[in-house]
Amino acid sequence: MASEEQPDEALRSAEQREAEDDDLGASLRGLSVLSSARLPLTEVLTRVARYAVQAIPGADGAGLTLIEQHRSDTIVQTADFVGEVDAIQYGLGEGPCITAARDGLTVVSGSLGGDPRWPRFGGGVARLGVHSALSLPLVTPDEVVGAMNVYAYAKHAFDERAAGLGEMFAVPAAVAVQNARVLEDARRLAERLQHALDERMVIERAVGIVMSRSGVEEGEARSRLTRLSQHEHVKLVQVARSLVDEAARRARSRPHDRPLG
Repeated sequence: MASEEQPDEALRSAEQREAEDDDLGASLRGLSVLSSARLPLTEVLTRVARYAVQAIPGADGAGLTLIEQHRSDTIVQTADFVGEVDAIQYGLGEGPCITAARDGLTVVSGSLGGDPRWPRFGGGVARLGVHSALSLPLVTPDEVVGAMNVYAYAKHAFDERAAGLGEMFAVPAAVAVQNARVLEDARRLAERLQHALDERMVIERAVGIVMSRSGVEEGEARSRLTRLSQHEHVKLVQVARSLVDEAARRARSRPHDRPLG
């Protein structure tokens, strides 16, 4: 009887592996689409985390942390419980994601409550019913851009195959995250440049209004605006915008010339 059951067990294992490979393939195809989708940064990160849940066997939820230079890290999650787990982790400053990002290595735990690497974190998370974690650094040739946390309620949910599939997924995931960050940085730069250009145009219009009203040269008009800014302790652009808005209100309040009939 035992010998007859072994082929069935082997068949189920092969079918399971095939299904897992299919899930990984679908997730990788999803990642490839993200590069051309031009979505907001947080949406890209959230989708990467969702694809991770699909790609890694045993996962119940995932979170992703993007390491941001000169800004607070961007953190997203696929489920509320992941947010609770990560809040404990980052609040304490210890946990698998922090270790994975710091060391640039895959971190696996099948019993967080008893894991000596993070005694404070593991105890708090175990009380939430979360026992397994797989954390993967998102590494590009230049840097570690972030880390991906995959969690499961069950103990020992992530075996070597799950970790291997996660590592296969993490390589293109890091590229997708890096591309999204570059695109977001470009957007932010464009917004700052446009804001600066808008402010300059407002100031130039205000200078023109002062020149027209007072009959002074451009340099003197600009000096008057600067002195007013210093006297009122407000930015030059605020003074200029007030002057431009006032001029616009005056123009709208004037009676329109009617054609002679």
